[in-house]
Amino acid sequence: MPRESLENKRVRAKKIICLLKKNYPEAKCSLDYTTIHELMVATILSAQCTDERVNKTTPTLFEKYKSIPEYADADISELEEIVYPTGFYKNKAKSIKKSAQQLIELFNGEMPKELSKLVKLAGVGRKTGSVVLGAGFGLAEGIVVDTHVGRINNHFKFTNHSDAVKIEKDLVKIVPRDDWILYSHLMIDHGRAICKARKPECKRCFLQTLCPSQKA
Repeated sequence: MPRESLENKRVRAKKIICLLKKNYPEAKCSLDYTTIHELMVATILSAQCTDERVNKTTPTLFEKYKSIPEYADADISELEEIVYPTGFYKNKAKSIKKSAQQLIELFNGEMPKELSKLVKLAGVGRKTGSVVLGAGFGLAEGIVVDTHVGRINNHFKFTNHSDAVKIEKDLVKIVPRDDWILYSHLMIDHGRAICKARKPECKRCFLQTLCPSQKA
């Protein structure tokens, strides 16, 4: 089979995105938050944890700590106890407290709008930074790559990598920039509804004709 050109992938991606938008019109960040800092905290907690579990944990956290200075001054043992259900609680609590201190020290207590600044914060890598910029500020600095995004785009043959950074590099060449923020949310919804990790339901998938990996 001849190798698909980049231009053909872009055309196919636009068709896929159009159908995804029609089928998942409510696609958005599934983490609950009221401020951009809370979004960052929730995203830190979401590492190796489901968004559902995070959303059950954050109401208590957000009720106790209502500002960046309060997180910076938090008693680490109390913070650990609250975030315990999300796993890796010691590292997560440490990152939440330290990042709040860094926000005050480096950015006068304001959430930066640049990825290069966000990734200077404890617990914030490119993925978390992109979530904050996209869902929080509406800024498309990249495409957030989680397990759903990686798996499904391998099915689409838009990438053949497993490394998130390499997957993102492939996707930004194919997906229109206007859709960078929404794309990961569409992938997550599709991954949960149809293109499931253990058993993709290809027979009822509305993307059958556009997916090279579809199984009859």
